[in-house]
Amino acid sequence: MVIGLAAMIGAGIFAALAPAAQAAGQYLLAALAIAAAVAYCNANSSARLAAIYPSSGGTYVYGRERLGEFWGYLAGWGFVVGKTASCAAMALTVGTYAWPGHEKPIAVVTVLAVTGVNYAGVQKSARAARIIVALVLLVLLGVVVIAFLEAGGPHLPASTATIGVAGVLQAAGLLFFAFAGYARIATLGEEVRNPETTIPRAIGIALGIALGVYAVVAFAVLSVLGADGLADATDPLARAVAAVTGAEQVVRVGAVVAATGALLSLVLGVSRTTFAMARDGHLPQPLAVVHPRFRVPHRVELAVGAIVIVLVLATDLRGAIGFSSFAVLTYYLIANLSAWTLSRRVRSRIVPALGAIGCVVLACTLPTASVVAGAVVLLAGATLYAGRRRIAGERQPLS
Repeated sequence: MVIGLAAMIGAGIFAALAPAAQAAGQYLLAALAIAAAVAYCNANSSARLAAIYPSSGGTYVYGRERLGEFWGYLAGWGFVVGKTASCAAMALTVGTYAWPGHEKPIAVVTVLAVTGVNYAGVQKSARAARIIVALVLLVLLGVVVIAFLEAGGPHLPASTATIGVAGVLQAAGLLFFAFAGYARIATLGEEVRNPETTIPRAIGIALGIALGVYAVVAFAVLSVLGADGLADATDPLARAVAAVTGAEQVVRVGAVVAATGALLSLVLGVSRTTFAMARDGHLPQPLAVVHPRFRVPHRVELAVGAIVIVLVLATDLRGAIGFSSFAVLTYYLIANLSAWTLSRRVRSRIVPALGAIGCVVLACTLPTASVVAGAVVLLAGATLYAGRRRIAGERQPLS
């Protein structure tokens, strides 16, 4: 639960609020509600599936078991590429808050450090996540109190921007990036006790806490900066408390801690899904090796860390968020379709159906560049799958 909570809080509060405000303006809270509703449907479907298939890999496993090998592969591919982009976004967030103007070197050092922590095993990662979540929640509590005092109480200043339904939906798609942390929980099915009960409970608790934190903090920051000020800010939480001496520096430290916690959990989840895909032959099988002492897929951990460093050096924060949202929404579309097959009762299919529709709508309303890039990468993954299947078929002996 704490691993998923660390991913959600770190990603959403410090990376997605400002881009979402640019799209939704004063309707940011409405976009947050839409994103939370879709996330709830996805979490419900994921929890039902995780209780039946408590294996590493999450929707990669669910799609394969319920819909067929290709759909499982596509879910895994979408998760890996989307969350690898998220890793780069979180590393760049650390660099931006820690040392403005030197974002990329700091981001690279952060990736190296997080890879080392995860290499030592999931239990140490969970302990680190607990500390990170506690510190970040304290910082966010301070932001809320100071912001409401500065604003003279909670209220929503008027915005000069004209916002349509498409803008609100686009903001919801960007904010969904922040709610996707519970996927980390589902990928740890082989590494926790009693996964049939532990995983569903952890997903529900983490999502509920994250939603409450998001709503309160977003409302507080809007009360101080207004929708226009929030949309223009690169560091909105720091600006919201700038009037109080020393508060801005504390918030910057909190941002660094939160983004590091998110990166910690993201690398953990990506590596487990990559490990599952390598074990099944969809990715190079030499990656499917478990360390004899630490009992973690150490080759995958190192490979993911190296790829994230390359992305950090080649991309920027805003582009990474949009691309990641598109890929992860595809991942959850397959999760909902998989959950749809668990029962023929209409009542049991309502939530998966709403989740699937929500994923499609939010993905299609993301910025055009993100949609195009995401579609191209998913198509590339499907092409690789088809090529691998053809090669495997040609190697089969004639009967």
